[in-house]
Amino acid sequence: MIEKKPFVKYSLEEKKRDIVPISLNPEERSQLEEDKKIIRQAKDGTAMKQLAAIGSKVIHGPETKELLDIIFNNLRKNKRTGLNEF
Repeated sequence: MIEKKPFVKYSLEEKKRDIVPISLNPEERSQLEEDKKIIRQAKDGTAMKQLAAIGSKVIHGPETKELLDIIFNNLRKNKRTGLNEF
C-alpha cells in the first residue's frame, strides 16, 4: 500500500473546482444559522450547497413557474405601457 502524505496530489486527473467566496452580513448569517437548524446540517458550505439545491428545485417547480410567469408577464405589460415604476 502506498503511504500518502498530506497536501500531495495523487490523482492524475485534473479536477476543476469553482470556489465561490461569500461574505454574509449579520442578518444573512442569522438566516443561514436558522436554515442550518431546519435542514440539520452543521457545516456552512454543505448547508449552502444543499439550500441552493432546494432553492433550485423550488424555482423550477410547476407551481413556482406559474407564479414567475405571472410576475414576468406583469413586468412585460408594465414596460409596454411605460410603467417602469410602481
